Amino acid sequence: MADGEGKRSRFGGRANAPERVLALENGPQGALGVAPQMRAVRRNGWTPALRQKFLETLALTCNVSEAARVVGRNLSTVYYLKRRDPAFARAWKQALSIGHEELRALMLRQALFGTEDEEIVLDGEGAVKSRKIRRGHPHMIQALLFRAHEKEVEEMQRLESVERPDGEDAVERLRAALDEVRKRSGG
Repeated sequence: MADGEGKRSRFGGRANAPERVLALENGPQGALGVAPQMRAVRRNGWTPALRQKFLETLALTCNVSEAARVVGRNLSTVYYLKRRDPAFARAWKQALSIGHEELRALMLRQALFGTEDEEIVLDGEGAVKSRKIRRGHPHMIQALLFRAHEKEVEEMQRLESVERPDGEDAVERLRAALDEVRKRSGG
């Protein structure tokens, strides 16, 4: 075979089935270093609509297992498609990025404004017996967010030379003020 010609091979299957052909192109490699391949589409394969539903669910939940369950696919099948299809792998990363940003925004909102849970107790007849609203601030989330951005904020303050209450210049000003008070009091 000359360079640039495709190879043709027969897929396995029934003896009297129509021939399905796999064509592997020996052309230039793509941006990710893999040559384009044509594959026979399976009856239960990944349709564009199924891929889109998976990626939407992944963006909403940041949970690969849940997204696979929603589209009715096995987890190993999902990861196999990710390894095999570079475009799907890029879309997967984008969906996770979107989901992560949404999750971070939700956590920040909860840390700033707190959460509300309503507990309703019903009597035997189904009527509302009592209603309790619990409000809380998830301090663990606040601590995690604080630690996650602490270095970034410190770097920004250092670059913009923003005075910190416990910075070197603040300590020097405080010592000078204390010395002045001691001089006035005669001590």
